[in-house]
Order: sequence, then structure tokens, then C-alpha cells
Amino acid sequence: MFRSRVLLFFSGVCLNDWKILFDKELLQQCFKSVMNRKRALISDTFKVNKRRVGNEKQFGAVNNGEAGPLDVKATLQDLMTLFPRKLFNDALPQIVLKHQLYSIHNDRTQVDRQLSDLREQGELLMFQLGFDAEAFGLVFAADYKAKVLAGEEGRGTRGTVDKFLEKVLPSCKDLSFNKEKMLKEFLFTDSEITQLVKSGVLTVRDAGSWWLSIPNSGRFTKYLIQGRKAVLGMVKKSKYNEVLKAELEERQTNSQVKFQIKYHIHDIIGAELVECIPTTSGTVLRCVDY
Repeated sequence: MFRSRVLLFFSGVCLNDWKILFDKELLQQCFKSVMNRKRALISDTFKVNKRRVGNEKQFGAVNNGEAGPLDVKATLQDLMTLFPRKLFNDALPQIVLKHQLYSIHNDRTQVDRQLSDLREQGELLMFQLGFDAEAFGLVFAADYKAKVLAGEEGRGTRGTVDKFLEKVLPSCKDLSFNKEKMLKEFLFTDSEITQLVKSGVLTVRDAGSWWLSIPNSGRFTKYLIQGRKAVLGMVKKSKYNEVLKAELEERQTNSQVKFQIKYHIHDIIGAELVECIPTTSGTVLRCVDY
């Protein structure tokens, strides 16, 4: 009986001869070999599990160390695909909020640095949106110029706007301009400044200074604010003021939400109106109390 059990245990591993069963040294070696194989399998299993846990990503987070260098321009282009061009009859350039980038990249310093580089190179423009001191819109310069020129077609302000786009836009690194700079550096007259305000490329900041602005963007700001409130309301009405991000993305929206809901989700995460909590079921969005 003992011999049969030993043979069954080591069958196919290292014993093919009945006589070997009586060699104690060989038995010990074979037993040791089997145990080593078991240990190796257990070790490999735990290594695989550790790698999987380490590679899990929280929504809105990018593993910059392993996924390659951070590419803010590519992220901007991806976010801009969520912008509803048709809603505005394709009259507005695609607008992304600066803080929406923070919903995707954790390293805010790197994001800000790359945004600064893109602005220095004349590729990107940044705008103060007005409804919040921390709300900045980002638009590619080429898209902005094309939409502004299309809107100026046949208007009396076209010549002044052309001058503005040629002189100011290529080196535009400011959010606003004072009167001295407009008159002495860019050589605009008071009358021309008035025309620029009328056309919408400038909006009054205070006496003697103007914000760079996006013509006809008032409706965008209105829809953004009301959509943000509606999506936040969905989260607040959920149990414990929290909801799975994946579930929220699939929710049916009411008439208050004009944009894709993912656009608003990036907004509320980046603006830190909700916090992201990783769970076994996925990322949970929870309202932040102030």
C-alpha cells in the first residue's frame, strides 16, 4: 500500500522504475524538486497579482512614469472632440477648460508648463471665462482665427479685426491688455479699440483694460454653468451623495444638459467639485462639501 501511494504521488515527475522507490536519497531529491516547483508557481502567481494591482489607474489619473511622457496637446485634442460644434452652428472654436486637463493628468505643474510652452509658440490661446476667477478656456489659435474671420465676413469691423489678428494674436501671451499697450505697442486708436469690443475679440475688464475674448461665447458659458449644476445634482441625488462614474456616464440627461455628459464629468472632477474614490466596482464620484 505504501509503495502504491508513493508511486502515485511521484508518477510522471521523476520515478519510472519500481526499484528506485527503495533509494531513500533519490526519494528525498524528488520530493525536494516537487516542492521547489510548487514554491516557484506560488511565487509567480503573487508576482502577477502585484503587477496587476500596480497597473490599475484611477479615473482622471495618468501613470506618467510608465505610460510615456505627458502630452497635453494630445489630451486637448481628445477633450475637444467632446465639444458640441453643432450646438453653436459651428460658429465657435472648440473650447476646453484648463481644469479639465487636471481630471486626466495628476501632475499639474507639468500641465501648466506645457500649456505655457504652447502659448509661447503661438499655438494656443487662453481666456478668462468670467463666471469664475479660476475658470480659463483654452482654444487653438488657428481655430480661433478661422471662426473670428468667418464671423466678420461682410462686417464693417473686418479691417480692424484683421489688424488685431495679425499684430496681437501671434504674440498673445496675455489674458488682458491695458490701454497704453493697445495704443503704443499695437498702435490701435481709441476708435479701433471700440470696434474690437463691438466685434467680441475684446471685452471690458475695467476702465482702460480689456480681456481677450471669444466672440459669441456667452451661450457657451450659460450652457456650461447650467449643465454643471444639473450633473452635480445627479450626484447629490444619488445615495450617500455618490455615484459610480461609469453609471453617471450612461445616465439620461434632461434639457438642462446641452453638452455630452463626459464633458461635464471632466469639468466637475477638474474643478474639484467631486472627489474620485477608487473601489472594486470602479471609480466613485462623491460630492465635495464646502
